[in-house]
Amino acid sequence: MKQISILGCGWLGLPLAKALVEKKFIVKGSTTSVEKLSTLENGGIQAFLLALDSESVPDILSTFFEGSETLIIAIPPKLRGKNKDYSDANNNSFVKKIANLLPLLEQSSIQHLLFISSTAVYGEANAVVDEHTKPIPVTESGKQLLAIEELLVENTHFKTTILRFGGLIGNDRHPARFLAGKENVDNPEAPINLIHQDDCIGIILKIIERNIWGDTFNAVTPFHPSREQYYTQKALENNLVPPKFNHDKVSEGKTILSDKLEQTLQYSFAIKQL
Repeated sequence: MKQISILGCGWLGLPLAKALVEKKFIVKGSTTSVEKLSTLENGGIQAFLLALDSESVPDILSTFFEGSETLIIAIPPKLRGKNKDYSDANNNSFVKKIANLLPLLEQSSIQHLLFISSTAVYGEANAVVDEHTKPIPVTESGKQLLAIEELLVENTHFKTTILRFGGLIGNDRHPARFLAGKENVDNPEAPINLIHQDDCIGIILKIIERNIWGDTFNAVTPFHPSREQYYTQKALENNLVPPKFNHDKVSEGKTILSDKLEQTLQYSFAIKQL
């Protein structure tokens, strides 16, 4: 029976871990919350209380890696919130936190690594974007995600696959609430680039099943109506106040293609109309 370690059992990592348990994998999962340990254990997941640090390496990390062939890193950068000017981004660097893992990773049984990244690495490209498009991130999180991608891909001790998700939605993260009631919203004609949690999990399972390592994929549902059309419709469907868009400026926005993922993984999106 194969064993997988999931670093970050949050919004995506926890249901992913449960899906892997159902497929008879032994799963080790980490959380930063004491209260959540029982949730993991009740789901058949070996639970680890584990918080990454930019200066030190948690002692329990080697045990977390031990015996696993695959590591999935599903931790958001957390570079927002109280430090909106990113003043402490370097001190609390996501890049440093991941870099600190490498010495232990290189000595571990991990052969394959899946890093959950974001289409934010492409920045503000006003074009159709695929995996050949050069990433030019503009946000701090996008910059750090790209730096981590490069750090992991360059390491020859394991094979890394990068999965760049679009905007994440799900049953508890409904798009109708994203812009409802807001005014003067920019880029009404820009296309949406979203993906449902069910497809996020389905794609990861397919990567593991087909043993696709050492590659990079965009993961966005091939459904790209305009922001105004989509968010207005979703607000009305849920009896919310539709957003009001600003048409005074020309809309800018990229269309993210997932053709490579569909072809390489032979994957068909489960949720086609978001």
